[in-house]
Amino acid sequence: MIVDCALYRHGRRVPAPADVPAVLAQARAEEDTFCWIGLFEPSREEFDALTHGLGLHPLAAEDAVTAHQRPKLEAYEAALFLVLKPVLYDDRTDTITVSEVNTFVGDSFVVTVRHGEANPLGQVRARLERQPEVLAHGPTAVVYAVCDAIVDNYLDVADDFHTDLEELEAEVFQPSGRDPGRSAGRIYNFKRQALEFRRVTGPLAEPIARLTGAGLPFVNERARPFFRDVGDHLTRVNEHVETIDRLLSDILAAHLARVGVQQNDDMRKISAYAAMAAAPTVIGSIYGMNFDHMPELHWTLGYPAVLLVMASVVLWLYVFFRRRGWLGTNGR
Repeated sequence: MIVDCALYRHGRRVPAPADVPAVLAQARAEEDTFCWIGLFEPSREEFDALTHGLGLHPLAAEDAVTAHQRPKLEAYEAALFLVLKPVLYDDRTDTITVSEVNTFVGDSFVVTVRHGEANPLGQVRARLERQPEVLAHGPTAVVYAVCDAIVDNYLDVADDFHTDLEELEAEVFQPSGRDPGRSAGRIYNFKRQALEFRRVTGPLAEPIARLTGAGLPFVNERARPFFRDVGDHLTRVNEHVETIDRLLSDILAAHLARVGVQQNDDMRKISAYAAMAAAPTVIGSIYGMNFDHMPELHWTLGYPAVLLVMASVVLWLYVFFRRRGWLGTNGR
């Protein structure tokens, strides 16, 4: 559906006709005027009517309706087609939600098509309408503001993601712990979210680089420094994502090493207790239980002597293993 269809003259919003073709005709007929049409998850029928009026390429129109595109910039005869991927990060579930904004910029018009909820366009339009000196630069100002808002949001998401990652790191390395399987599951989930984030931010570098260059139609040459600023912010985001991915790999490796050490400790404890249980068993098995006054059959003090030997051996093994740290406490 059409969320907003606005007409701007010299950077200020002015009354517009009721239907889109009339708005576009007026924008093209008057100097320093353009229209900004905002849509939210339009149907194919709704967008087809708009496509014919603006002369949009059918392939770009199909991409805008179906969504699920990678970030990209394509130049067609009637318009540029830019795909952006806003994100939301939920720190309660450690998940990143990806949406999509498809932007067409052409002769005296901008069309933004939103899919999903992670979209800052309402705030972008409100902010631009309070800055007529920026909107006076035409459709390029809208494209820049949308790119800038989405990339700046990437920085916020990366910071939140990194904060939660530090909490995960503390959880993995705390002395007494939680279920190792739970920590491994969280690390794997973080790896998946980091990969999803990289799929959003990485491919956007090429479209932003093209916007900073010369020769693109429908882009004001004076906007190139502003797009370079967006590109600088995007580079910071990509570096941040790369750091997060490396840190996750290090945390996962350290977690697996710690699990291995814990398993070795458990095996040593089992072995120590097995040795303490085996010692009296071996001694008892020599004499059996069918003789009077063991050992050597008729020695009256033999039986209590054997019990004392068994207890002494077990105590000695206990002290030995405890000092070696095999029973969980290092007495040295």
